[in-house]
Amino acid sequence: MRTPIAFSNILRKDMKNYYLKPPNISWGIIFPFAWMLMMFIKSGDAFEINTVFPGIVAISILFGTTSMLSVTITFERKSRSFERLLIAPIKIEFLVWAKISGAILFGVFNSMIPVLFSVLYFNATVMNWPALIFGILFLSIISTLLGLFISVSAKEVFEAQTYSNFFRFPMIFLCGLFIPVTALPVIIQPLSFMLPVTYGVDILHNAIAGNGMLPTGIDLIVIILFCFLLFGFSMYNIRRKWIS
Repeated sequence: MRTPIAFSNILRKDMKNYYLKPPNISWGIIFPFAWMLMMFIKSGDAFEINTVFPGIVAISILFGTTSMLSVTITFERKSRSFERLLIAPIKIEFLVWAKISGAILFGVFNSMIPVLFSVLYFNATVMNWPALIFGILFLSIISTLLGLFISVSAKEVFEAQTYSNFFRFPMIFLCGLFIPVTALPVIIQPLSFMLPVTYGVDILHNAIAGNGMLPTGIDLIVIILFCFLLFGFSMYNIRRKWIS
């Protein structure tokens, strides 16, 4: 029973201290809303909306999770409060999952704004709601793990933010958010398939318009493999740099 209690207490502390603050909640609403206005202002029908719909959801998740995690993880490492958590009766792997669960929930929350607004106001269609839910969840997880991988390599918050931008902004163009991967130059396409966000965005395309590049099952398998890979590298860096 100690592990679930410690897990829930760490998650509750992070939600209270970081994610449920009014500026973060308002940012989680304003950021996707601003992107929707920018992309939807000239959309005249559901077809155009469904074309940019997956990209708006994905970018809200990607920027929300990585931005928040780079602050929480790096700040607690610098203030040495993470070291106090090591005395909790919980394995280090569960401790890290407790720390990143808040960012995953924040990413899911960010995605709800463009989803509800697109469906209720712009009458966008969704072909497969269960696939959309799974896509949002796994995209939140893989984006959070990507943020964790970046954060454990930085010592300062501004370093983590800089590293995050180095990965995030190229992903806008390489992962099929608004430009299909198949429309990119052939020499660049292999780089797109090396990025985990590409497969999460592909699930959203399959769920919303049914025009993904790969079957949803293959996308899920690849994302799960990336999850194990990113989490394994992050745990290696945490044990090597933070504990030893």
